[in-house]
Amino acid sequence: MSGRIPLIIDTDTAQDDCVALLVGLLDPAADLRAITMVAGNVGFERQVLNAQMTLSVAGRLGEVPVYLGCRRPLVREWVSAEYAHGDGAGGLTMDFDGLAPQPEHGVDALIAQTAAAPGEITILCIGPLTNIAMAAIKDPEFVRNVKALVIMGGSNNARGNITAAAEYNFYVDPEAARTVFEAGFASVTVVPWAPVIRRDAVFSRRTLAEIEAIGTPLSRFFTCIVETTLGFNESVGINGSTHPDSLTAAIIVRPDLVTATAEYAVAIETGSELTRGYSAMSWGVHGLTPNATVVEAVDAESFADYVVALLSADITPSRELR
Repeated sequence: MSGRIPLIIDTDTAQDDCVALLVGLLDPAADLRAITMVAGNVGFERQVLNAQMTLSVAGRLGEVPVYLGCRRPLVREWVSAEYAHGDGAGGLTMDFDGLAPQPEHGVDALIAQTAAAPGEITILCIGPLTNIAMAAIKDPEFVRNVKALVIMGGSNNARGNITAAAEYNFYVDPEAARTVFEAGFASVTVVPWAPVIRRDAVFSRRTLAEIEAIGTPLSRFFTCIVETTLGFNESVGINGSTHPDSLTAAIIVRPDLVTATAEYAVAIETGSELTRGYSAMSWGVHGLTPNATVVEAVDAESFADYVVALLSADITPSRELR
């Protein structure tokens, strides 16, 4: 297919990260070049296994290289989200014999792949921004070689999901997030947790039942991996499963899903423990230069329809999940 979007996905694979990977693996508009792993949602080795299982259920095991990136934040201790995600895969497993990540470090892979195709590759960032910050620090050319960053993170002057002030990805490594937003990337798009995800990317139990009824290996995989997070969400007053990462992936291949954006000057709080990781998004009245396009609304119904269509593909997994 001509006009495919060269893409690298930087991920802390658990629950909806897996669905985002499926977008990159299955949507014909995406040319997924690599997967880089960053410390985030669940234990690092568990994230790698979850990525391999996702490659398998997509029928593409061994086709897309997996690189291991930073195993902890830049200067802080890692903070887990296992309280919300469990193992990130609903207890699924498979035969992992013979599977191994690439020997090259994920940061070096990001630098090398973007240098080999300057101005062509979009990086989907759906975990803490540690790998992206490290690449920018290690090689200043990296910032110039990246076509675009599309980031799931922060909240648009709204509530967080790990503290009252902060969204998880920015909270875990606020110094990395600050580095990235100050680095001067040519194009940065942000999909914030609130209000966008909380309003436009929540699948109700009715939608989840429709997905389960599809009956493909992909839909069964989806149903299993969202179960733990669904239970956690309902315990804190969110009526469904949340899909921040797959929405962020989807807008790359389906930009028509976005119904409102605005330019913002985004800054990340690193000095306060009370507001650690808070994303201050200035909307143009404070004399600050914008450094990101922030998504303000998406077509929730069309996004759900997109995911349903994606999971309806009857693909034979590379290896059986059990």
